[in-house]
Amino acid sequence: MAPTTGVHVSRNNRLSRGQARFSGQIDEWVLATEKRLTAVLRESTRRVIEVMQTPVNEGGNMPIDTGFLRASLVVVVNGDPPPARRISDGQKHMYNASAIVLEIAKFNAGDRLVAGYTADYARHVEYGTNGHAGRAFTRLASQQWGRIVQEVTAEAKARVAARSR
Repeated sequence: MAPTTGVHVSRNNRLSRGQARFSGQIDEWVLATEKRLTAVLRESTRRVIEVMQTPVNEGGNMPIDTGFLRASLVVVVNGDPPPARRISDGQKHMYNASAIVLEIAKFNAGDRLVAGYTADYARHVEYGTNGHAGRAFTRLASQQWGRIVQEVTAEAKARVAARSR
C-alpha cells in the first residue's frame, strides 16, 4: 500500500506532483557526465523534500503540533514505502533528516524514489477535510521542482568554474 501523500521521482525522471521532467529542465553541461547528472538529481530531490518539511512557523506549509506527521516521512528508492497506518501517540516526535539524506544518496538517474508520509492523517492535512482547508505541503513543494533543478545546476556550474580558476 502506498503512503497517504507524498511525491515520487519515477524511472523516467518525472516528479509526480509537478509533472516536470528532470531531463527537460537541465542543460547539456549537466548531461555531459553521469556524475553531474546524479549530483543534480540527488540535490534537487533533497531540496524539494526540505521544502515539503519546512514548518509553517519557518515560512513553509508543514503544520507542526507534536511533530508526528513530519517525522513520519519515509524515502524509499526502487521500492514501496510502508503503509500509511501509523497513528499518533500524542508524544513529541523529532524529524531525522539524516535518514532521508542517506536514502537519497542511493538514488541514481533511472531509479524510482518515493517520499511519503506514513501518518494516517497525512492526506487530510495535505488536501483538507471536514471543511478545513488543506496545507498542500507536498503539492506546493513539488511545484518548485523546475526552479530548484535550475538553481542546483547553476550552483554546480559555479563550483566547477571556481575550482578551475
